[in-house]
Amino acid sequence: MNRATGYEPLGVPKPFGPEIWIVDGPHIRFYGLPFSTRMTLVRLPSGGLWVHSPIKPDEALLARVEALGPVTHLVAPNAIHYAYLGDWQARFPEARAWVAPGVRARAKAHKVELGPAEDLAPGTTWEGVLDSHLVRGSKVLQEAVFFHAPSRTVVLTDFIENFEPRHLPWLFGRLVRLAGISVPDGRMPPDMYATFDKALLRQSVEAILAWAPARAVLAHGAPYEADASARIRRVFAKLLDAS
Repeated sequence: MNRATGYEPLGVPKPFGPEIWIVDGPHIRFYGLPFSTRMTLVRLPSGGLWVHSPIKPDEALLARVEALGPVTHLVAPNAIHYAYLGDWQARFPEARAWVAPGVRARAKAHKVELGPAEDLAPGTTWEGVLDSHLVRGSKVLQEAVFFHAPSRTVVLTDFIENFEPRHLPWLFGRLVRLAGISVPDGRMPPDMYATFDKALLRQSVEAILAWAPARAVLAHGAPYEADASARIRRVFAKLLDAS
């Protein structure tokens, strides 16, 4: 029996703002630990759906997504969040797929089949409502982050993690507290942070803050439903103060 994630109901689009939804999925095992999963949907002015970090699909989930509009874009935002991209491409072959640097190499190494995809280049945009920024400065992981202007929502993946220990097994809850990647604001995982050139990372944080987001979707843990700019500034206060 699957352990509850704390974000039930799973596989159901939940409104997060105008024309944007989050969809919580089941746990996946990463280094033996149960990580919750989360997908973001944006309905573009054309009516098509932009799908960020696709989660494990099933027929009920796919039907709920299709009820919101045709799937036109599928996004793998970093080299960890790509596992189900190929499944979604098979279901929606007309959708354009977009991948961050490193996704193709990691998929090949893990023998995960992906269909044709385009690179998430710096400044890729969608229909005037979705902007992107490629976070550079790490040789280990490059993540594309996104801003949905109508809802003033920034969409992050592992850039900040904000786990809620009450939803986790006791030992994992202890670990996320020790790592500082837990509520109320979370942080970038320390091992990921250590790989960055701090001047380049600071530029990315400043670019995100320039969007002045009000909300933030995070792939792991509690999203920021308000005060996103202030909370991101707190998370990276030491980095920003060093400039």
